Amino acid sequence: MGTFSIWHWLIVLVVVLLIFGTKKLRNIGSDLGGAVKGFKEGVKDDSPKLGDKDEQGRTIDVEVKDKQQS
Repeated sequence: MGTFSIWHWLIVLVVVLLIFGTKKLRNIGSDLGGAVKGFKEGVKDDSPKLGDKDEQGRTIDVEVKDKQQS
């Protein structure tokens, strides 16, 4: 059970093309691309942007200090 050679992958590609056909594979690819694009836009819209202000219009400035154990 070693790695597959290029001939194995070519045979698999030919079988997949024969089963599904190029038109159906092209449709699957475009649908997948559209789904990924929609997901990226959704994540980008929901992420908080730098420099956002709180409800009263003030920028929140916070300094983090380390806790020292005694």
